[in-house]
Amino acid sequence: MTRPPSDFDARARTWDEDASKVERAQRVAAAIASVVPSLSGKAVLEYGAGTGLLGLALQPLVREVTLADSSREMLAVAGEKIASGGVRNARTLYLDLAAGPPPDLRFDLVCSLMTLHHIPDTDGVLGAFHRLLERDGVLCIADLDAEDGSFHGPGFSGHKGFERADLGARMERSGFRNVRFSTVHEVVRETADGARAFPVFLAIAERA
Repeated sequence: MTRPPSDFDARARTWDEDASKVERAQRVAAAIASVVPSLSGKAVLEYGAGTGLLGLALQPLVREVTLADSSREMLAVAGEKIASGGVRNARTLYLDLAAGPPPDLRFDLVCSLMTLHHIPDTDGVLGAFHRLLERDGVLCIADLDAEDGSFHGPGFSGHKGFERADLGARMERSGFRNVRFSTVHEVVRETADGARAFPVFLAIAERA
């Protein structure tokens, strides 16, 4: 079932105007490139790709990249960037893992950036990532450390970040091994108590 237009659809055309989002994606891409071997031969899926900031930062380093999202407007912007840049090893894919089983596709690396905390069923999407990966494939999740709700403010219904130990255990139960975390970025955001820095972790694991 196709979702109705969302806040992300409305924000798609101006998403890349926020230089902090571009910097964040570049830093996460650099962190992935520094620890994942043999990127040049890998087929990559970015889930929750939005306009493709992370996936397109990885694109020159990998064999091919698929930018997947449930926002059609975000994907439209990503597709325009692919076309205008003459990028031949990237494509977009409408995909909503909360609405049904994953497609019959396989990737060497699945990554996401600031997406997991928007998905209610953490275990469900981790299981979907496991099914989308080739044997010994790599999962890279960049997201927020646990916080008090100040990041999004009142009315947000998603997760208030993640405790690393709990998320690591969930990844292991979903069939991943060698889970490790590092801090790769900080998002500085104005809150009710003034400017505050929110750490962003990168969790990396292999499909067992």
